Amino acid sequence: MTGSEASPTFRLAYVPGVTPAKWVRIWNERRPDVPLTLVPVPAAEASYVLRRGEADAGLVRLPVDRTVLSAIPLYTEATVVVAPKDHVVTAAEEVSLDELADEVVLHPLDDVLDWEQPPGEPAFERPATTEDAVEHVASGIGILYVPQSLARLHHRKDLTYRTVLDAPQSDVALSWPEDATTDLVEDFIGIVRGRTVNSTRGRTPPPAQPKTKGKRTEAPARRKPAAGKATGKTGTTGKNPRGSSGGAKGTKRGKPRGR
Repeated sequence: MTGSEASPTFRLAYVPGVTPAKWVRIWNERRPDVPLTLVPVPAAEASYVLRRGEADAGLVRLPVDRTVLSAIPLYTEATVVVAPKDHVVTAAEEVSLDELADEVVLHPLDDVLDWEQPPGEPAFERPATTEDAVEHVASGIGILYVPQSLARLHHRKDLTYRTVLDAPQSDVALSWPEDATTDLVEDFIGIVRGRTVNSTRGRTPPPAQPKTKGKRTEAPARRKPAAGKATGKTGTTGKNPRGSSGGAKGTKRGKPRGR
C-alpha cells in the first residue's frame, strides 16, 4: 500500500509538561475514522519537527517562528520554584524573586522561560536537561525555576514547589505550518477552541449531515393531505355522491307511497 493510498492519520506533536489527553479524547469521539498519533518532542525541537513535516500540528511553547508557523495561544502557565521540602521557601505559598536572590539557581540548557539568566547565584555549571536539574535540586545543590506543569512532571517526594509571583511565564499554543493548513488541522483547531460538533465555523464533520437528511425523509409529509381529504368533502361522496345521498332520499319518499 502506497502512502497516497493509506488511511489518513493526524500527527500531533507535544512538548514536556503539556497534557493533550482532553483534546485527544474529543478528537477520537468526533473523528473515529482518522487515528490521532501523539509525537512527544523536546520543547527546543518542536518548531523543527513542524517545519520538517514530521507532525501536522503541535502543542508547543511560545515563541515560534511566525514567518512559517501559525499559532493559537491556549493558556499561560505560572512559574514555580522547585526546592527541597525542608527549604525555607516552603514557609509561604507564594514567593518573589527578591526573596530568592541569595539562592544558588540551576539553569538547564533546555530552559523554556524567557530570560538569559534567572536571578540568583548561578550554579557552577548548567545541567543539560530540566530532569537533570531536578536531580541536582534533590542533592541540595540549588533551586530551579520551571513552569508548574514541569514541576508536576518531574515530581519527587523529597521536593516541593511554590509559585513565584514576578517570574517570566510560559505560554502554550497550538502551532502548525502556515502553508499546510489542512482540513484535519482545521478540525483540531475547532476542538481546541471549544467549537461544538455542529458549529458553523470551521469544518463540519461528515457524519452530521446524514442524520439531518434522514429525519426529513422519514417524516410522513404526504400522508397528512391524503388523510384530510378522506375525512373532508370526499369522505361520504368519494365513490358515488348521488347514489349515497339520492338513494337515501328515494327510500324515504317511497315508503309513504307504498302504504
